[in-house]
Amino acid sequence: MAQILWFEHYQPADAPELGGKNASLGTLLGAGLPVPPGFAVSADCYRKALADGGLTGQIDALIAAVDARDTASVAAAGERARALIGALRMPADLDAAIRAAYARLCEQCGGEQRGDGDGDLPVAVRSSATCEDQPDASFAGEHDTYLWVRGGDAVVAHVLRCWASLFTDRGIAYRLERGYRQHGAAMSVGVQQMVRPRAAGVAFTLNPLNGDRSQIAIDASWGFGEAVVSGEVTPDNFLVDKVMGAITRRTISAKTLEYRLTAADTVTAVEVEAERQSVPCLTDDEIAGVARLARRAEKHYKCPQDVEWAIVGAQASDEAQSVLLLQSRPETVWSRKPRQAATCNADPITSMVHTLLHPSHATPDGGC
Repeated sequence: MAQILWFEHYQPADAPELGGKNASLGTLLGAGLPVPPGFAVSADCYRKALADGGLTGQIDALIAAVDARDTASVAAAGERARALIGALRMPADLDAAIRAAYARLCEQCGGEQRGDGDGDLPVAVRSSATCEDQPDASFAGEHDTYLWVRGGDAVVAHVLRCWASLFTDRGIAYRLERGYRQHGAAMSVGVQQMVRPRAAGVAFTLNPLNGDRSQIAIDASWGFGEAVVSGEVTPDNFLVDKVMGAITRRTISAKTLEYRLTAADTVTAVEVEAERQSVPCLTDDEIAGVARLARRAEKHYKCPQDVEWAIVGAQASDEAQSVLLLQSRPETVWSRKPRQAATCNADPITSMVHTLLHPSHATPDGGC
């Protein structure tokens, strides 16, 4: 198995080695959706590095001894496992392969998103566990992602940190709760061109409050999407009719915090200026662009999706061209319920009639 797999060359047979997140990025690129370029370090590299370092048996024994009902037991095992991996020396051949792939990505992306103009492209280094983003278990937020990483040394170091994040307390507890056995868990790592968004967030291709599949729900806030994903900000929320494309509800919140690139070349949470806090962070055209891309992801996967997106660049006449997809995973709450229980009043004719009669209002109380 190759150490480095490029998203643009992804094949379905690669999925077991890439984990859910990286496999999704390759799939989305292959489907023609706008996704920043990048590559993945295969999960087999993680397995081989731990085996060569004599850690496989130690970590398996640590996790096997965990009492899932005891948070102290989970925390102690996680801390020890992360320390063992953190002290691991990256194998020389893999170190060289990661550096070479990063140099190629810098060259491929040219001068885009360089920040201060030097040759080190900012990238996101993302964990992608082999057991994550399944239809019955998303693992969202259980493993670590690092933003605005620059330079070969930093990329290699953050690959190790992503490997260690397989053993966050939350990750261990979630795997045990879901019945995933330790020997089946491994970590691939994605390295992806970083974008500098004006606004970002998430979108669900159903209404997460009631499971209505005729709607797309969008949460949006200023800057990088981490504030929305982590729940640190109350985002703007928009409901879009999936059939007609009309915005049926909009809730504008006071967005007091955003993640922004600072003068120190790091992404940091900062206070939003008072005059921007209660201003909508998306135009109607941008809302429509996010909804269209989310719908395309759902159409490709043939099931409801939970997507992460970003708006890059200044506002322009063709807003849809500035929307990028950063991730798409199966929605795991309503999708596990019987279809008839999750789609009350969600047929296309009802959706169209309601939108025509109430173009600026949410679904009436008699609906879901």
